[in-house]
Amino acid sequence: MKLASLRVVPLVAAIVLATGCSSLNPFASAKPKPAELADFKPSAELVALWSVDIGESGAYLFQPAVVGESVYAAGEDGDVARFDSGRQVWRVDADTRLSAGVGADGRIAVVVTASGIAIAYDADSGSERWRATIGAEVLAQPAVSSDLVVLRASDNRLIALSARDGSRRWVYQRANPPLALRNFSGVVLEGNVVLAGFPGGKLVVINAANGGAITELSVAVPRGSTELERVADVAGTPVVGRREVCAVSYQGRAACFDTSNGNALWARDFSSSVGMDRDARFAVITDERDAVHALDVYSGASVWKQDSMARRAVSRPLIVGDYVVVGDVEGYVHALSRDSGAFAARARAGDGPLSAPPLAYGRGFIVQGRDGEITAYELR
Repeated sequence: MKLASLRVVPLVAAIVLATGCSSLNPFASAKPKPAELADFKPSAELVALWSVDIGESGAYLFQPAVVGESVYAAGEDGDVARFDSGRQVWRVDADTRLSAGVGADGRIAVVVTASGIAIAYDADSGSERWRATIGAEVLAQPAVSSDLVVLRASDNRLIALSARDGSRRWVYQRANPPLALRNFSGVVLEGNVVLAGFPGGKLVVINAANGGAITELSVAVPRGSTELERVADVAGTPVVGRREVCAVSYQGRAACFDTSNGNALWARDFSSSVGMDRDARFAVITDERDAVHALDVYSGASVWKQDSMARRAVSRPLIVGDYVVVGDVEGYVHALSRDSGAFAARARAGDGPLSAPPLAYGRGFIVQGRDGEITAYELR
């Protein structure tokens, strides 16, 4: 390999998520109180560069798309906009509810309606390019290239459309176990392959030209005597390095694989419902108990653990230079030392939860809260 089911209904999702994914469970009647914020002496400063509002996320998870200095964003009510360094370039109203964040490549920006229609806008002008009926609920941010738009349906089908006119190119589908997490995780469109994690602990590499599976990698093997115990979905978007691809699963493992031959480089027992990030030294993971872990990216050995944010619904981590950044349920952004895991800086981005993961932007990052506030930060 060279980098060249049953539908999840709300009741099932509630049952599965209640077993440890409290940060994703919208059905919990009594949510546990988040841990108090730990005091610390700041060693860095989170500087807000700009902030804009795009509209609330509602029951969905919206994440912006970054192309150079341009940020493409959307909210549940139908607003879609482009911001360049915080300045609004255009804003349009899709005139319908949306269910997923924007996918963009600098040519088009794609959103999906709650009724399952993909809409592509011209990235420069905001004018509508095309619409395509998907016929399925889409919760994850589209993956966009100059040739393809790949959408992940909530039943875990991957649907590829032509980026030029929205015509359907292929559909990838595999058998799913009876229970699965409600999946907000997108896919990676890397060169001529698509990488996507699936229920059952599988990371699948798919030919972008025709939708055929090239290989399947086992991130985790389902274990347990009941279907609930055997839920082992790959969480978050796979992370691709120069020669490795890494992923983590719920109730399973974290693992990295050699992209030249598919061999596992290392694997560790882990459980995460939000995912991981990596750089040349570390793999960082937020586990199901809201602890952030750093592992040696070459061996999987533990380096540090930051576990003082229990029950704060900590987001997928993002490595930004010498820091690891996460968001939480009360709208706080936390910057941890990449080398030690100690708190380095903290800021509040808004009143709504930061359930969407931070996203790299220039020398810093951006976050989009459920209240619709988008803020760009730098660490100094």
